[in-house]
Amino acid sequence: MPVESITLRPLQNGRALLACFAHPDDESFGPGGGVFARYGHAAVNTHLVCATKGEVGSHDAEHMQGFSTVAEMREAELRAAARELDLSSIHFLGYRDSGMAGSADNQHPDSLAAAPQAQVISQLVQLIRQLQPQVVITFDPIGGYRHPDHLAMHTATLAAFRLAGDASFEPRSVAAFSPEKLYYTVFPKYWLRIGVALMPLFGQNPRAFGRNKDIDLVSITSEQFPVHTRVDIRNYAEQKAAAAACHKSQQGLPRRGPLGWLLRRSNRYESFMRAYPPAPPGLRESDLFAGLA
Repeated sequence: MPVESITLRPLQNGRALLACFAHPDDESFGPGGGVFARYGHAAVNTHLVCATKGEVGSHDAEHMQGFSTVAEMREAELRAAARELDLSSIHFLGYRDSGMAGSADNQHPDSLAAAPQAQVISQLVQLIRQLQPQVVITFDPIGGYRHPDHLAMHTATLAAFRLAGDASFEPRSVAAFSPEKLYYTVFPKYWLRIGVALMPLFGQNPRAFGRNKDIDLVSITSEQFPVHTRVDIRNYAEQKAAAAACHKSQQGLPRRGPLGWLLRRSNRYESFMRAYPPAPPGLRESDLFAGLA
């Protein structure tokens, strides 16, 4: 399947960061948006892989004005957010949004969930070799909130990270290249637990969160991943908020209630688990490029 690549700003010589995500808005809502803004400001080449165009994302009729498809609308939102974050490029893998587990969309033959894993891995290997990032980031082992597309991208990115430096692995049209570091985006569960505890006081059900009420925050708090790297994004919080606001069809990030308060408190840093090189006990980094020449 061909990759659709969009160049947004001229490439610089030197450092590069590649984020492998699933949907338009993944780059702005969770850990990643502030990092894109911070490193883009520092002239790092910042690249985004977006596996789908968010075809299943719910929306109001007003958001479709001027667009013929949901995918077209969601892509336009992503392009606007990318400009706010000073991204260097976007790369669409060409799959259809899979929706949540158990939905009809999850069985669609063009969905990422139904795609051969080897095909997705091959696409990512080619992009890693072309873009040559020292640092790669993707979702944690549960995909943040167990979305099938997030889980698929976690698995494929982990494999592609390992195989990109293997010259015997296809495609051989691009020279092998080995990134130096791999990180997973993580959200400190301390703040999430506080938000979950407060939600019922505001008449909200933490087991039915999100626009479609299909995210179980209580279940998510039971999963704990170590935080090895906390990147200070306080100087770029406004850029991240502006990028999130571009995703109007997704209603942006909550600004009120317990989760709005939670996000304001926790959105000063973005947190990551270092998957490679293996983190020694007690590792505490403040920079994804720490230790690199």
